[in-house]
Amino acid sequence: MWVCMDITGCSVASVEGDALRKTWEEGNVRKIMCCEEHEDASCICRNISGYSGGFIANGHYTGTPPSYGYDADRAEEQRRHHDILPYIDDSPSSSPHLSSKSRSSRDTLSSGSLESSKSTECDLEKGLEMRKWVLSGILASEETYLSHLEALLLPMKPLKAAATTSQPVLSVSQIETIFFKVPELYEIHKEFYDGLLPRVQQWSHHQRVGDLFQKLASQLGVYRAFVDNYELAVETAEKCCQANTQFSEISENLKVRSPKDCKEPTAKNSLEALLYKPVDRVTRSTLVLHDLLKHTPTSHPDHPLLQDALRISQNFLSSINEESTPRRQLMTVKKGENRQLLKDSFMVELVEGARKLRHVFLFTDLLLCAKLKKQIAGKNQQYDSKWYIPLSELAFQGPEEAEPLTIPQVPDEELDAMKVKISHLRSEIQREKRANKGSKVIDRLRKKLSEQESLLLLTSPSMHLRVYNKSSKSYSFLISSDYERAEWKELIKEQQKKCFKAASLTSMELQMLTNSCIKLQTVHHIPLSINKEEDEAPGLCGFLNVIVHSASGLKQSLNLYCTLEVDSFGFFSNKAKTRVYRYTTEPKWNEEFEIELEGSQTLRLLCYEKCYNKSKQNKEDGESMDRIMGKGQIPLDPQALQGKDWQRTVIPMNGIEVKLSMKFTSREFSLKRMPSRKPMGVFGVKISTVTKRERSKVPYIVRQCLEEIERRGMEEVGIYRVSGVATDIQALKTAFDTNHKDVSVMMSEMDVNAIAGTLKLYFRELPEPLFTDELYPNFAGGITLSDSVAKESCMLNLLLSLPEPNLVTFLFLLDHLKRVAEKESVNKMSLHNLATVFGPTLLRPAEKDSKIPTNPTQPISMGDSWSLEVMAQVQVLLYFLQLETIPTPDSKRQSILFSTEV
Repeated sequence: MWVCMDITGCSVASVEGDALRKTWEEGNVRKIMCCEEHEDASCICRNISGYSGGFIANGHYTGTPPSYGYDADRAEEQRRHHDILPYIDDSPSSSPHLSSKSRSSRDTLSSGSLESSKSTECDLEKGLEMRKWVLSGILASEETYLSHLEALLLPMKPLKAAATTSQPVLSVSQIETIFFKVPELYEIHKEFYDGLLPRVQQWSHHQRVGDLFQKLASQLGVYRAFVDNYELAVETAEKCCQANTQFSEISENLKVRSPKDCKEPTAKNSLEALLYKPVDRVTRSTLVLHDLLKHTPTSHPDHPLLQDALRISQNFLSSINEESTPRRQLMTVKKGENRQLLKDSFMVELVEGARKLRHVFLFTDLLLCAKLKKQIAGKNQQYDSKWYIPLSELAFQGPEEAEPLTIPQVPDEELDAMKVKISHLRSEIQREKRANKGSKVIDRLRKKLSEQESLLLLTSPSMHLRVYNKSSKSYSFLISSDYERAEWKELIKEQQKKCFKAASLTSMELQMLTNSCIKLQTVHHIPLSINKEEDEAPGLCGFLNVIVHSASGLKQSLNLYCTLEVDSFGFFSNKAKTRVYRYTTEPKWNEEFEIELEGSQTLRLLCYEKCYNKSKQNKEDGESMDRIMGKGQIPLDPQALQGKDWQRTVIPMNGIEVKLSMKFTSREFSLKRMPSRKPMGVFGVKISTVTKRERSKVPYIVRQCLEEIERRGMEEVGIYRVSGVATDIQALKTAFDTNHKDVSVMMSEMDVNAIAGTLKLYFRELPEPLFTDELYPNFAGGITLSDSVAKESCMLNLLLSLPEPNLVTFLFLLDHLKRVAEKESVNKMSLHNLATVFGPTLLRPAEKDSKIPTNPTQPISMGDSWSLEVMAQVQVLLYFLQLETIPTPDSKRQSILFSTEV
């Protein structure tokens, strides 16, 4: 999935009268940002240019022309001419952030406007006023676009005249191919501009413009013909340039009329650049209409007409995206060769043992690593090139003597603290928005949020991806998941098959390429910030039951297994793994997993071939790994998963199809303590009842599970974190509830993750959590004490206040978890990881005190206060895990010593 983004800022030249100036000063002009979401990642709409607003001056519109490529000199020239009033630099050639000067100006203006807006009627008035400014921007954009079309038409007439002479520059057929449908496009937009201009000049809130946009949308068929011919037109123009120096000279020096406030009356453009303008223009048709609809009340006569125009535009754009190949031409490498951007992403590079935040760009012929320069007030944002490798010289496997990679690890406690801050900031932003506070306050909070998110991105990833150049110099990236690493590798390897020549760039060419990245980047925000609008639900929180049924489409018999990944706080981690299905073309796993979701938006599935022959294992990246046969992902749609029924789906991947079923349970419903209906059972029965019945201090189920895990699960990677098969867990649950005799035999034959899952389920289904409803608020309060001595005294006294069966069982579990953490280098489970798994299970507020919504089907967002509650539960358990010893009175110690006989 990808996003088309068009950011428009209104730049100001001279304006007529004090009224317009007063309107500006009251903050009625602001940045507009529209997002249009589509499905095709290689869509034509990637190359979007923005339109800039303008104002009426002597019957014409002045303003900044749209930026179609990065030109720092021209941007600086425009900025000098727009210093009468604050200038918002939001052209797509710059980063989608305001400069500090314009931000502070806008803060002041927006704050004043928001504070003065105290009624719905006033809001409506301002919305209608905003409608005029949107139309002003559209007119300025139309005027610039017409000047581009005029520049294309200018050489067409003399070329046609020369075609009938004895010395033609081009043939009639070549002229018709290169300039196909350009005259028609000019006439369509000239008519639209001439119709819109007087209506905006004679503006009132009742003014209608919808019919003009509806007519413009109905003529999109001309664009269809132009787009279908576009590649042929560019190819023909290239061939004619190579064959005819006179035409080559003409095509490189086409003059475009500049806006009236620019010193130079014309600007030079190439034929190729101008031919792309209509393609670029049509991709923004929906964005323009979205802007206008946003500020048109539903009661306005224009609303249905604009909706109809938007529907036509969206349908047209979808058909173009489905049928067109990508046309995001970045720059010409050589005559006839185009470089395209295939993928870009924020990544962490490991440089001399330190983590560095980078933006990595994969082009059709090279991989470029860049750093975003610190933005200076009033300057466009720029990238600084760090290094590049031609794809023909890039390798994933280095020399045998390559040094092993040492990855600096950030303590889990620090990562957790960042997540707490992020949750706090998100909640605070929501609170300020509900209180209608000024944009200045919200912008300041968003800046802090961005800083914390950047820090989390920098410190979280730990899976490495190493690339080598032809001199065997290595560059190392840290990535959060195997899926993402495989995605980069596959794309690079696929492109390497098509790339035979090494791309060699001069320093000037490298600088031009790096400058172009600002416009061409498709990822503007780090992963956490995908949902920039805080009103949008950032994901699901609760439990997702997934059944991995089977796979089909394999060409040969293989040993296959699947893993499941979900995201949390913008990063993916492995959550479950099926058993290996041996030597088959149609594996039928039929395994169910319960996966905990924390603000999750996406489920990823990877299918691996298990490699038993060590000599054939993949040694890339300096580690052995099974081969990825396919991968796919599906969005976790809150609406689709709200029902209680299982949702069946198929994930296609490289010719293989994996069948899944999914069912979501909200955290509130899944953690609801339900008493057991089986009086002699174990699950859902009070721990005091079970220990009294069994005449033991620790329930038999706890002792049995811990004993089996200590026997063969202490070195299992992700023990307690990776989900066990749900059917196995249910079978063990039934066995414990009915008959102890068969349990030990069953456990010895089951996957150790199923045993760990059974233990977690037991604690989760206790009618009252282990730390009790009564004492939970005190534990949650005690952990926040800043004085270490006071905290220890408080926490230990509270712990010793637990009922004896609860205390003894907890201490028994605590010792076991510490022993698990001692094997962290092998099982990857630190004390913090274990606290994260068990904290929300052992500690839980009473239902009446819970801050979690009571609707069991309601998706819960990470921005809600419950996320902070969960963090507190983790911190309480972590505190006890980190204590070397827990001093207890003699009576308690004596009780504990004789509590665990098996």
